[in-house]
This record gives sequence, structure tokens and C-alpha cells, in this order.
Amino acid sequence: MARQIKLTLARNADTFIPDMIGAASLMVMLVGALHLPMFF
Repeated sequence: MARQIKLTLARNADTFIPDMIGAASLMVMLVGALHLPMFF
């Protein structure tokens, strides 16, 4: 399994960082949306 992850990262290295930034932004929006009702 580790070998598959390494191969995938090697093939898709140019899009890995933007994908991680996108995933992190989705998590921030999810947490923000879940905490939004607390303010109203």
C-alpha cells in the first residue's frame, strides 16, 4: 500500500499541493458552517 501511495504521489505531484489546499478549505468551510448556528 505504501508503494501505491508513493507511485500516486510521483505521478500526480504537480496537482498534489493544490488538491490539499482545496481539501483544507473545504474542511474550514464545513467547520464554519457547523458553528454558524451558534451565533444566531
